[in-house]
Amino acid sequence: MFEGKHILIVVENLPLPFDRRVWQEANTLKENGAEVSIICPKMKGYTKKYECINGIHIYRHPLPLEAKGAIGYLREYCAALFWEFVLAWKIFFKKRFHVIQGCNPPDLIFFVAWFFRIFGVKYVFDHHDINPELFIAKYNKKGFFYRFLLLAERLTFMTANYSIATNESYREIAIRRGKMDPEKVTVVRSGPKLDRLQITAGNEKYKKGRKYLVGYVGVIGEQEGLDLLLESARHITQTRQDVQFAIVGGGTDLENVRKMASDMGLNGYVDFYGRVDDATLVDVLNTADVCVNPDKPTVMNNLSTMNKIMEYMALKKAIVQFDLKEGRVSARKASLYAINSDTTDFANKINWLLDNEGARREMGEYGYQRILHELSWDYEKNKLIDFYKRVLRTEPVPEPERKLKASPTYLS
Repeated sequence: MFEGKHILIVVENLPLPFDRRVWQEANTLKENGAEVSIICPKMKGYTKKYECINGIHIYRHPLPLEAKGAIGYLREYCAALFWEFVLAWKIFFKKRFHVIQGCNPPDLIFFVAWFFRIFGVKYVFDHHDINPELFIAKYNKKGFFYRFLLLAERLTFMTANYSIATNESYREIAIRRGKMDPEKVTVVRSGPKLDRLQITAGNEKYKKGRKYLVGYVGVIGEQEGLDLLLESARHITQTRQDVQFAIVGGGTDLENVRKMASDMGLNGYVDFYGRVDDATLVDVLNTADVCVNPDKPTVMNNLSTMNKIMEYMALKKAIVQFDLKEGRVSARKASLYAINSDTTDFANKINWLLDNEGARREMGEYGYQRILHELSWDYEKNKLIDFYKRVLRTEPVPEPERKLKASPTYLS
């Protein structure tokens, strides 16, 4: 289908193949005939400068230590841009690419794409994070850096020939704030691959001798609400001692969260597993009786689709999360929704599910069927394929169909 086409994917914040969304996209494009190259950073466990996996060429570059604070992020982004620019030219001289797909954060990869426009290379923006809202969630202020992020986002959309949105909220931002033509913005959700998320009986060792396990998987940063989860865990352990908590994931706030758990007297109840391989992640989640998403009720989290929700649903897990827009869109009846930022209500909903096995099973089955028939990558990958048919002009969209697609809804 895409034979003879070469697509370069640039990712700044995660290595490949660790970034599951991008790795699924890359494999789908490869399976449909495209040659795919990827530029990404070196990180723990992914330190080779170059390797070829599944026929996909991965070029990794060094980065400063994991950034923290506005100045730290600026240093990281500048270093990443330098290496992305150098490696993009190296790849281009080996074999010309036809598309650069830039996956944010940050909204700066368009700088690399600019230099290839004279060669007819198209720029596809794969919109993973709304960075202005992410800045507010991290620092609770606006100011110069916030305005800079708005400008970078605007320039990104101006440069992009097409854009991929992870949900309808992001699509509306691309149209409203990014001023993009609605015809050129397509929603491709981060649907899980079910062959990676096999349902098993789990492993009792993660329960540490207790009856129940509450599981969390995801990034551990300031906006992910691990402090709220620990407050909820403290509420729970004050009245019952049969619940263990398993937290899987790494991030800039991991050590702070570990210390917080210790200060709260939760060391015996909370295990931090860090970044783990897929087998361990799936093993932990299969063991969990309830899975949680404690994302704080910020604008960023309200409008973002979290991969963890899809993974919980794919493993038939009942969920507790705060009442956020896109969280409801994804989970629907597979989740209970706590009052925003109310850690006591969050704890009470976890307790209720632990004590009601029938409800857990019913919610888990509902979520699984939703993934199976609506949200898995088996469905979402077809949207990516159709999108790239338009980008690469292999099958132009008929005029009447284009007109029907140009009726977006807008954020209020």
